[in-house]
Amino acid sequence: MFLKAGLLSLMLLLASRVLGVLRETALAAAFGNSGMADVVIVMLTLPDWLAGVLVSGALAYVLLPHWAKQPVSQQNATQHRVARRLLLGALVLAAVMCIAQVPLVALLVPGVSPALQGVARQAMVWSALALPAAMLAGLWATRLQHERDFVGLYSANLVVNAVLIAALALVGWQGVGAAAGPTLGVFLLAAVALRLLWQGWRLRNLRRRSLSPESAVAALPDWRIWLWAALGAGLPLTLPFVARTFASGAGEGALATFNYAWKLVELPLVLAIQLVASLAFPAIAHAHARQADLGDLGMDAMATAVRNALVLAWTLACAAAAALLVGAPAIASLLFGWGRMQAPALAQIATWGGAGAWGLLPQALLAVALTVLATVGRMRFAVLAYALALALLLAVGAWGLTAGHALMWALNAGFLMAALVAWAALGASAVRRWVPVRALLAPLAALLALATLAQWLGPIDGLAASAGTIGLKQVVALVWCALSAIFVVAIGWLAGPGLRQALRS
Repeated sequence: MFLKAGLLSLMLLLASRVLGVLRETALAAAFGNSGMADVVIVMLTLPDWLAGVLVSGALAYVLLPHWAKQPVSQQNATQHRVARRLLLGALVLAAVMCIAQVPLVALLVPGVSPALQGVARQAMVWSALALPAAMLAGLWATRLQHERDFVGLYSANLVVNAVLIAALALVGWQGVGAAAGPTLGVFLLAAVALRLLWQGWRLRNLRRRSLSPESAVAALPDWRIWLWAALGAGLPLTLPFVARTFASGAGEGALATFNYAWKLVELPLVLAIQLVASLAFPAIAHAHARQADLGDLGMDAMATAVRNALVLAWTLACAAAAALLVGAPAIASLLFGWGRMQAPALAQIATWGGAGAWGLLPQALLAVALTVLATVGRMRFAVLAYALALALLLAVGAWGLTAGHALMWALNAGFLMAALVAWAALGASAVRRWVPVRALLAPLAALLALATLAQWLGPIDGLAASAGTIGLKQVVALVWCALSAIFVVAIGWLAGPGLRQALRS
């Protein structure tokens, strides 16, 4: 049953990410990298981003251990108390967003033109109206996770993405431009409402269980626990959001261009690196729990689990980076070269995405380090690591380096700093035991060789093209992307037993 649930979860996660990319493709087709695209991106992503930063991750960190110690009746009582507080807070925040439309637009979309100021203010209102449902969805998703209802948990976002893709396809077909704001706003509210209905239907059996008298006094965890959990879950989501906002200062369309470029990096990050860290979490936690009983054998098991996760995450990061460095223009054309997206914008997306590809390497180190820190109960160092990365990004933006290319490199530097801090928090002895340097050098050498070759050959003219004009050059480039990734993995496989052992574990 566990294997079946794991495979089902993976399939639903992959489907959700694929629909997420299709949503960006539909957005690019409808609005290209125009100022309206900037506004629509903020409107559609702001509710779930706020919910993710403020509550969603914190709810999982805090409530899952808390519910594990409670009977069902008290779990229901705790859920009801948290729901009331979330809705109250969301309504207050939504009211503030409606009142402060003008400063919010200036803060989140500084590059929007005067002609779109009214549309941008309306977008803030639509986002505010969707916020309470997004907050409540975060709580219900946490309860579904606790109940191990993987279908209900992972398919909820499929509902949202499917509705928004339909909306973007509709407005793109109609070609209504700035007049699409109200239509997309209505679809956004419909999407978050349908998600709640789906989650509520999956939780219908829990509502039938009556509350026991003692459940009324179920205490909530201390506020300090909530604070650390919110910081630990929210800071990673804040970094690309802040970078995207800084990019908007360069003018209309810069926010959308940066958003598309980040999607080139985010897809392998989520589907490869973070997935490896998540799958390795149980093995690392189990090995850590047995250290006290098994002594040296337990330490060896812990070291093996961490090394396997690190080698696999690092190799996949090098492979994904190689694919982007070799063929980012062709990938950008395939994903975003539809409708109103023009070739110069695609070339810029590819350039920024190629720069962001180097950030996959420190993020692989960081993902495994954070998994170990969470296992040993030292999440404060994870918060410190991301806080320093955010401080660096804010300093770069304040210095005026708001071009997309510079912001990508600032993110790379921030992730590298965070990785160094996280591994330093684990200690020098742990680094010596857990970091297989030789196994990491082989895929890195392969990546550097491919990057040098790609730099030496130089860009191929016309490689970034609209999807309708994709020809032999783009197809060949996509093939080279795949071969480059395979080459990196093959070098890691042949260099020693590290990768082979990681894949067998």
